[in-house]
Amino acid sequence: MKKILIFSIFLISQLVTFNVFAGSDGTLEIKNETKESTSEVKDCFETVNRGIFALNQGLDKIFFKPVAKGYRYLPKPIRSGTSNALSNLSNVVTVPNNILQGQIKEAGINALRFSINSTLGIAGIFDVASYYGLNKTDKEDYGQTLGTWGIKEGCYFVLPVLGPTTIRDSIGSIANFSGGDAWFNVTVANNTKYFENSDYYYSRLTAGVDFRAKNLEAFDSLEKNSLDLYASVRSLYLQDRKRKILNLDETTETMNDDDWEEIDTQ
Repeated sequence: MKKILIFSIFLISQLVTFNVFAGSDGTLEIKNETKESTSEVKDCFETVNRGIFALNQGLDKIFFKPVAKGYRYLPKPIRSGTSNALSNLSNVVTVPNNILQGQIKEAGINALRFSINSTLGIAGIFDVASYYGLNKTDKEDYGQTLGTWGIKEGCYFVLPVLGPTTIRDSIGSIANFSGGDAWFNVTVANNTKYFENSDYYYSRLTAGVDFRAKNLEAFDSLEKNSLDLYASVRSLYLQDRKRKILNLDETTETMNDDDWEEIDTQ
């Protein structure tokens, strides 16, 4: 029963990260060329998708938005340290995908960042690697890797709680639970004396809240200015995935996932 409860909390937490922008980063700017290319992705279950999207929005307003507002009242060092630790942890997925995409240099940088920050940075709380000139690179995942290999998106659809995705990205997500996520392996897949199953789910929950807290104003602005919020989110999700797969420097109209130091000084 405890595992079921923890897993349920984990699923709800993914609403924050995936329901609107799937953990994307950037500023407000839409590229017409990208919009046209994303229109090729079929919304095969739009009627059902809209209903699930409305449910997810309701869950966000009831639970995650209030929690995110409370999270913002935490001292900045706590918020920054949490973000750093979560970013460091994401390297266990980014590094293998760097290799699969042929990004050997980036794989080396991220591997060194993980090693340095996990030790000298005290489990990643402090970004010591940046002081050595090893700056952060873009996060990579298995959905992006499949995209670089030429696999098409397939149908777009919305999952309860998990939010927008495509067939390709869903397959990529499954890879995390099939040995592709080292953090999942040591916490959930294998019994170790150092970690509990709950450590994985709590980290994902915290990542969702942290991301949502960074984007309170951006989410509100999107809802206020969108004539069709569902269509806007679908377009932005597909644009952002395309940008990440192509490793483009241009930005889409997406959320911000910067460090708290950068956000608090804006």
